[in-house]
Amino acid sequence: MAKKGNRFVITLECTEARKEGKTPSRYTTEKNKKNTPDRIEIKKYNPYLKRVTIHKEVK
Repeated sequence: MAKKGNRFVITLECTEARKEGKTPSRYTTEKNKKNTPDRIEIKKYNPYLKRVTIHKEVK
């Protein structure tokens, strides 16, 4: 039987798209809340802006 872990599904949203008035891209991923309790920032591709931007964890 598998153990229940500390991994939770989180949503990452683009921070630069709203400043430019365009649609923000969103990605979903998992993170271990025990190892990384604060919000994460990852560089990901935004297809609406056609470039790599910083994506921050949202609620």
